[in-house]
Amino acid sequence: MAPGACPAQTWAGGLPRTRMARASWAQLVGRARGARRGGARRAGWGEPGPAPAERAAIRAGTMSQAASHLRAALSLAAVSARGATSRGAARRRLSAWPVPQEPSMEYQDAVRMLNTLQTNAGYLEQVKRQRGDPQTQLEAMEQYLARSGLQVEDLDGLNIIHVTGTKGKGSTCAFTECILRSYGLKTGFFRCVSGSASTGSPSALSYSPSTSGASTTGWRRPSCVSMPPYFRFLTLMAFHVFLQEKVDLAVVEVGIGGAYDCTNIIRKPVVCGVSSLGIDHTSLLGDTLEKIAWQKGGIFKQGVPAFTVLQPEGPLAVLRDRAQQISCPLYLCPPLEALEEGGPPLTLGLEGEHQRSNAALALQLARCWLQQQDHQGAGELKASRPSLLWQLPLAPTFQPTSHMQLGLRNTEWPGRTQVLRRGPLTWYLDGAHTSNSVQACVRWFRQALQGSQRLSAGPEVRVLLFNSTGDRDSAALLKLLQPCQFDYAVFCPNLTEVASTGSADQQNFTVTLDHVLLRCLEHQQHWNRLDEEQASPDLWSSPSLEPGGPASLLLAPRPPHSCASSLVFSCISHALQWISQGRDPVFQPPRPPRGLFAHPVAASGASVLQEAVAIHVLVTGSLHLVGGVLKLLEPSLSQ
Repeated sequence: MAPGACPAQTWAGGLPRTRMARASWAQLVGRARGARRGGARRAGWGEPGPAPAERAAIRAGTMSQAASHLRAALSLAAVSARGATSRGAARRRLSAWPVPQEPSMEYQDAVRMLNTLQTNAGYLEQVKRQRGDPQTQLEAMEQYLARSGLQVEDLDGLNIIHVTGTKGKGSTCAFTECILRSYGLKTGFFRCVSGSASTGSPSALSYSPSTSGASTTGWRRPSCVSMPPYFRFLTLMAFHVFLQEKVDLAVVEVGIGGAYDCTNIIRKPVVCGVSSLGIDHTSLLGDTLEKIAWQKGGIFKQGVPAFTVLQPEGPLAVLRDRAQQISCPLYLCPPLEALEEGGPPLTLGLEGEHQRSNAALALQLARCWLQQQDHQGAGELKASRPSLLWQLPLAPTFQPTSHMQLGLRNTEWPGRTQVLRRGPLTWYLDGAHTSNSVQACVRWFRQALQGSQRLSAGPEVRVLLFNSTGDRDSAALLKLLQPCQFDYAVFCPNLTEVASTGSADQQNFTVTLDHVLLRCLEHQQHWNRLDEEQASPDLWSSPSLEPGGPASLLLAPRPPHSCASSLVFSCISHALQWISQGRDPVFQPPRPPRGLFAHPVAASGASVLQEAVAIHVLVTGSLHLVGGVLKLLEPSLSQ
């Protein structure tokens, strides 16, 4: 069941959670196999491949209904290179001709077939260097949409809320969708997670879909491409599912950037939003906030209201100029405190002070959507004078309705400031992967530690489980994590198991195993250097550096400049086995391979972890890592 959904609501288009749905998913992707067998030839390059939750998510109907509509949606894969389909015949159809059915195809086989839309790592690097005109990428996406049986104008009926940003766009979408669902509306939600590697994640994390790489990247001769790359394929599928389900609205999260993102074929959204901006995906979007703001502002449409939160002056000016150039009314959201004045404090389902900015943006998006659709109950305006800040009009302040308050309170976003308490272990999960989001993660983690209750006297251990992918500066991210005073730092790739052949969700052709392991070793080297720089006699003699916080268990005596507190494991499962030491009542894997913990640090650390009265584990740096951890800690999410 979807987070925050009532018992009658499910995710049609999210992870198939029943045997019937998995069989349907397998049958559907079998059609893609039929298309590719018919001489389909892949050109260009696409985005890394799927996790089971990386599907368009819609909260309506029963799972059997979801499966039937997914069957129709995925039949668009049948459109192959046999020739141009008549637009009149294809319009509002999902396929122009029958394709082979493979009823015996299992779910994992289906996902493996979907994974073929990934691009080989070597070829990916080659095409990155030869990237063509970004505008042709959007044109190619429109061609794919037409070949799938839809036209761009068909998307107008989805009443879309289009959201971009660097930090918090997913949380903003989650808040917005939950608010509008609390009004009894039938909502569709297309979730995106940007990264550079794609690994499995449980459905609740909703890496949906993992753009992982570049939704803005394209190809040189789109007319020769028979199948859309991975992210484009799932975007097309989302539109089909939402139209099939006849949703009242769809919340669509941009993959990467905005201007050239494949979701930007949307012509007439009801409202647009821009969450906090930061430095990320610099190879695609630019290396300054102003360049990134230009890309994000590309989703603005003429006459369509848009809202943004307070940004630094430079990028905010870029957003303002982009909006003015196309006559888009852009508003600056007042802080959440302004909406709370004269009413009860708002309770958010997502922890962290930074979520208040996302909630403020979500409230404005939801209220604007309700107003544009002439829906009653949009919230009573408060008496306030229109004002300007940085030459942008402030959005109106209003009294959030009971539906809005309920939506904010019920919002769930697994993998973001999420806490799992399991016996002596407490897992803190946050997919922060930019400098600003990691800073917010550190504040949240330290506040959570200070608020935790010590059940008994004894040593406590803090463990960091980290990975970072793509072109992100992992050294900078790790430096931001130093104030947490971890006793151990553990690094591993975004692979749940060493041999992922049994799980198609773990397949990622866009990187090699050697590459991801070397990257983990680089993380360890960065951490060790930072550890050496921070080490001092005072550091190792003080039991706690945070007033009021839990004492951190000291490692066995060692020289100040030794770096014995970091380990690299080849997969998430092995890392969790070492960290938990069999003390997590849910995560109980088979006995680890012989010699897995033979390293001196692993052996000595095992004794420390076994004796600790409490183990606090922060998992961060990559949403894909967090997804893999959740898949093992919450196996029910993958069923």
